Amino acid sequence: MIKMKKRALTLIEVMIVIFIIGLIGSVIGYNMKGSLDEGKSFKSEQGSKQVYDFLTLQIAQKKDAFDKVLADPEEALKDTGFVNRADKLIRDGWNQKYIIEKIDVPEGRDPDFIVFSKNWYNFLKSKKKLTNQEMQDEYPWAFHFDEDELKSDN
Repeated sequence: MIKMKKRALTLIEVMIVIFIIGLIGSVIGYNMKGSLDEGKSFKSEQGSKQVYDFLTLQIAQKKDAFDKVLADPEEALKDTGFVNRADKLIRDGWNQKYIIEKIDVPEGRDPDFIVFSKNWYNFLKSKKKLTNQEMQDEYPWAFHFDEDELKSDN
C-alpha cells in the first residue's frame, strides 16, 4: 500500500490565484462602468421626457399657469395626480435635479420649456459623440440651442 503525502498550496500558487481573481474583477468593473453610465443616460432620457409631459399636461389644464408651473415644478408634478414620488422623478440618472428652463419661441407661439440635465448632456457629448444639432433633433424636450451654438458645434 502506497501512502500519499498531502500537499499544501505554496505561497506562490495562492498569490497567482489572487492575482487572476483581481485581474478578472478589474476587467468586469471596467466594463460595468460603461453599462452604469448607459443606464443613467436611459433614466435621464425617460425621466426628462416624463417630467416634460406631466408639466405640459399641468400647464394645459390650468390656463395661465406656465410661470407658476416652472417656478415650482415639483409641486406641479404632485398636483397632476399621476406622480407618486415627485422628488424622485425630478432627478436625473446622476441624482441631480433637472434644470427646467423657459425657451425663446417665435412670436405668436405658445411658450415652451426644456427639461435639461448637464450630466446627460456631457454623457451624450463625450460618450455618444452627438452634436448639439443631433441632440436637439432627437431630444427636443431636453435640448434647445440657438443658431450660434449650432453653427459653432460643427
